[in-house]
Amino acid sequence: MALAQLKMDTTAARLADVEIPQGAAWGNAARADAMARVHQMGLSTKRDEYWKYTDPASLTAADAPAAAVFHSDEAPLFDAVDCVKIVFVDGVFDAEASDNLSAEGVEVERLADAMATDIHWAKDIYGVLEKRGQTPVERPLAALNTALATDGVVIRVTGKASTPINFVYLHRDETSDAILHNVVKVEAGAALTLLESGPAAARFSKLLEVDVADGGAFNHVRVQGRDHERRAITHCFARIGAESTFKSFTLTFNGVLTRNECILEIVGDDAVAHVAGACLGDGRDFHHDDTVFVTHDAVNCESRQVFKKVLRNGATGVFQGKILVKEGAQKTDGYQISQSLLLDDDSQFLAKPELEIYADDVACSHGSTSGAIDETALFYLRSRGVPMIEARNLLTLSFIAEALDEIEDTDLADELRDRLEGWLSRHS
Repeated sequence: MALAQLKMDTTAARLADVEIPQGAAWGNAARADAMARVHQMGLSTKRDEYWKYTDPASLTAADAPAAAVFHSDEAPLFDAVDCVKIVFVDGVFDAEASDNLSAEGVEVERLADAMATDIHWAKDIYGVLEKRGQTPVERPLAALNTALATDGVVIRVTGKASTPINFVYLHRDETSDAILHNVVKVEAGAALTLLESGPAAARFSKLLEVDVADGGAFNHVRVQGRDHERRAITHCFARIGAESTFKSFTLTFNGVLTRNECILEIVGDDAVAHVAGACLGDGRDFHHDDTVFVTHDAVNCESRQVFKKVLRNGATGVFQGKILVKEGAQKTDGYQISQSLLLDDDSQFLAKPELEIYADDVACSHGSTSGAIDETALFYLRSRGVPMIEARNLLTLSFIAEALDEIEDTDLADELRDRLEGWLSRHS
């Protein structure tokens, strides 16, 4: 009880001078409710069950984030893709750098504009999916994002979007502290591909709420990387309707601390939900955490969690994944795999796979492994004249392949394979 009270007191002191942004009545109510929940839960600490492998102190501190300097000569990702580009600089929407916010089958608005409107469709999603995702695991940093975010976009998909939406995050201020909140509503039978890339900020909190109606499809591909000193916490909350599809893939390079949380709720029969990720970490300062929670609350649905981590020179990888099958969610097919390739004895992979099942006609499985490069396969390649470095890179790419196969668009998957090859070549 004393620890709980200390947590509440610390949270109250941390947020004492924080002002909640104001807008239309519905937005004000959502933000106030979220802030009240933060005070009730208390900010995350390493004593919390789902933070025991990752220290959130640098994400919750009142002080300005440590300087993150970013330089790169690489071409921006997805530049060759025909898409609607939406640019944020240190967490602020840049209208001049962005494309016209219109595309066939898609309505796009800036969050600030939507929240200044008395009646708006986003009222039924903003903060709503995040709040639903607080049970049974509390996620106070997500609620804090809902309470404080002033920028982002809201996207309503009314048909099969002809081109993807591409969020580009630029980082110019070495100590920028950015909070973004994006909302996507995919109407019945509609479809959208969302891309994300860029360094964003020195400290970055980003939340995405996605509502996929019956028969809808949402495909999501994002890349986090190039900025070595980034600290980021991201959340994705999704509600998935009948006969709909949700697929999300994240590739991560670099960064001091990255925590990606994905909370999916399958509420309609015959739905499919896949979430996958791969990361390449180099050095003791690298800490990468994937935390996933998939709830099955409908019949004959499929979920997949596929996560691969390549770690070396003392890097740390974390995976926490859970499949919850509620009573009545018969014919559930739930698959979860988390694997790490440890390229030295100093790196570590911490895994916590979980299944909780209240239905009797299901096929659910989980597995987690850690290992080194397969010496037999390495010898085979070397014996056929493949140089050592190239052989190790080929085996590393082969290890990651299962996660990359989760990307539905083969052109996007090929581009990420090329980037992976480049990263491995530069760091060999």
